Amino acid sequence: PPAGQAMLVQLGLPTIITRSQWGARAPRNRVPLSTPVPYVIIYHTAGSSCISQASCSQLVRSIQNYHMDSNGWADIGYNFLIGEDSRVYEGRGWSTVGHPCLRLERYITGIQVPSAAALNIAQDLIQCAVNMGSRSSSYILKGHHNVKATESPGEALYNVITQWPRFQA
Repeated sequence: PPAGQAMLVQLGLPTIITRSQWGARAPRNRVPLSTPVPYVIIYHTAGSSCISQASCSQLVRSIQNYHMDSNGWADIGYNFLIGEDSRVYEGRGWSTVGHPCLRLERYITGIQVPSAAALNIAQDLIQCAVNMGSRSSSYILKGHHNVKATESPGEALYNVITQWPRFQA
């Protein structure tokens, strides 16, 4: 497995479902991240949620198809997604810039109505990124609507992340 995935397993964190495992299309291009990245941006995907690896894989494929076919993006916009099945789904991954419309490096996305388990996984994934050197140890955590005019990540999720360490509006 990739070094990042091995690190997750070693730390006892959930396994990342890789792009090949969820059936990703090939990206049109990839832009490497300059690490460590100083920001963590939390999003929600809006719409459906998922509760099994099969349904989450299908949802992630649908999101990728929408981003690529409807929005004209090079790939799925997110670096990682967290399903209600308590699994992490690799989007653009640890070393590739997410969709650059914000001019901030995207990193992780949440879900529309997060469970306690998914929120814990998000925090564990952020800490893993810091431990791996993918994110700065002094990263700044923001909600999507702190950096762009949008309702994402939604009021309920936003109220939760404002209580997390390193959050700045």
